[in-house]
Amino acid sequence: MPGVRIHELTIADEPATWTALGFAVDGEVCRVGGVPIRLAGRDAGRGLVAWTLSGVTSDQLDGLPTRRADGAAGEAAGTAPAHPNGVTALDHVVAIAPALDRTVAALQAAALDLRRVREEPTPAGAPRQAFFRLGEAILEVVQAPDEAMARSGGPDGPAFFWGLAFKTADIDATVAAIGAERCSGPRPAVQPGRRIATLRRSAGLALPVALMTE
Repeated sequence: MPGVRIHELTIADEPATWTALGFAVDGEVCRVGGVPIRLAGRDAGRGLVAWTLSGVTSDQLDGLPTRRADGAAGEAAGTAPAHPNGVTALDHVVAIAPALDRTVAALQAAALDLRRVREEPTPAGAPRQAFFRLGEAILEVVQAPDEAMARSGGPDGPAFFWGLAFKTADIDATVAAIGAERCSGPRPAVQPGRRIATLRRSAGLALPVALMTE
């Protein structure tokens, strides 16, 4: 399919941590749907360290660490295994932007497909969000609330990755497989008709992760 797509995500987590949460991991790679997630270990950095994109015309995405996939490697090969926890696909990647309009302009200039800008606050207090389609997944860019912006260097600071959300066909079964001590119970999501659960700090992940119904 044409357009910008996620070729790979690199996360500063240990493979064993994801295996313990019910993800199928082969070496240091956890493939979720069509997206390989490279688990590079805690020494690799912090959270979502970088992503590799195919079809992108620039790697200058307002601070989001980006690598460009080579032409022949533009689509990552392989078939995703069944994950014991029931996760089926990557739903979206979340990034935070101190200056949303600036970040949106940089992403559009690099050929990312802007679908809409939501001019309504989220339950967490973010005033605006922009959504980009990247193959099977969505990039959600969230305008940093004023108090968070002050802590992260003000409006001139770069955008940065925040977290991930995965899809699951049966969220109750997935939450049960991960365990209540490591995952919240499902609750209504912002999207009508969907439910969401979030991994707790006790899950030991390097970044926030949510689970959503399909």
